[in-house]
Amino acid sequence: MKISTLFESKDKTVFSFEVFPPKKDSPIESVYGRLEEICALSPDFVSVTYGAGGTGGHSRTCEIATKIKRDFGVESVAHLTCVNSTRQMIDETLEDFKQNGIENILALRGDYVPGVEPKRDFRYASELCAYIHAHGDFDVSGACYPEVHLESSDEVSDVLNLRKKVDAGAQHLISQLFFDNAVFYGFLQRAKIAGINVPVEAGIMPVTNKKQIERMVSLCGASLPPKFVKIMQKYESRPEALRDAGIAYAVEQIVDLIANGVDGIHLYTMNNPYVAQKITQAVKTLL
Repeated sequence: MKISTLFESKDKTVFSFEVFPPKKDSPIESVYGRLEEICALSPDFVSVTYGAGGTGGHSRTCEIATKIKRDFGVESVAHLTCVNSTRQMIDETLEDFKQNGIENILALRGDYVPGVEPKRDFRYASELCAYIHAHGDFDVSGACYPEVHLESSDEVSDVLNLRKKVDAGAQHLISQLFFDNAVFYGFLQRAKIAGINVPVEAGIMPVTNKKQIERMVSLCGASLPPKFVKIMQKYESRPEALRDAGIAYAVEQIVDLIANGVDGIHLYTMNNPYVAQKITQAVKTLL
């Protein structure tokens, strides 16, 4: 099933999850139990991230995306990065996806890896979007950044680059995480002004520990509202309380987003069935 068809009904908020493969030194089967629990919550689809640093990760992404669709009965989206890939490598990956029945791809540039010389065949995600469209019958999704990509100079150039990605074939967008819904609504206004009319899912990450939030903020530059900071400070020495407070904060975000007519919610599960279950139970009647 093509993901773009999920957004055709205006009466439903699409609700999806992100999961990731295990580290290279762990057997791939080590995540299957958790993924089965997550898929049992019946999300509209599950996206599977690429290998760390975008190097050599497609086989595990493909295997997990295939298992989610074939064995767990949930549509899957395979992430695909290009900064460390040649055209031949992308061709081989696309063929692998095709042979395994994967119809949906989240096209990403990927991060530069220290000490690894990037390939030159694809410089931007927009180039990968266009290439996928020209080399297979896939639905293509793209990423967007409510608080501006770290490498963009300003909001205007960022949204114009996003327009290039959509014009190149991105049929659906998933946002980077954010903790202030007002930031997301402002981004949607800029996107609309720029002529971006594809569905946009709000990326929500429930914060369950202090190290997690510090790492994610350093990677993507998300700002932390005072209310969120107070919660983290109050419960940082109480792991279970912080977990539950993070879940409650994410639920509050999601309820507000749904009430304001967002196209979809993409929950960054961090492969944690407990968190996915609690949030799904809290919002499922609203979707």
